[in-house]
Amino acid sequence: MPLTYKLREPNYVTGCRVVTCYFRHLQQIFKRAGIEVTSENKRDIDRLIHRIVGVEYKNCPAAWKEVKNRMAKDEEDFVSKLKEAWKNAPRTNEKRNREASN
Repeated sequence: MPLTYKLREPNYVTGCRVVTCYFRHLQQIFKRAGIEVTSENKRDIDRLIHRIVGVEYKNCPAAWKEVKNRMAKDEEDFVSKLKEAWKNAPRTNEKRNREASN
């Protein structure tokens, strides 16, 4: 069955739609990496994943394909890289600052 991509409602701060089509498949990965996905940090996490897998941002199909490849090769390594990248990601709002201090 082909994957379908659901566009979220426009983000009225940026005017952009946030496509996080593959996030639902990564819930356990996020949990293992200690990442709580929220509407405030979803875009940051998406950018981070694109950066980790070396895919241009907003190319979700290519990013998801590469995520699957990397997890098939070494899932623990992917989780570790995601956890480390999130830990070192620039904090852009107060809620994320509180997360980082815990």
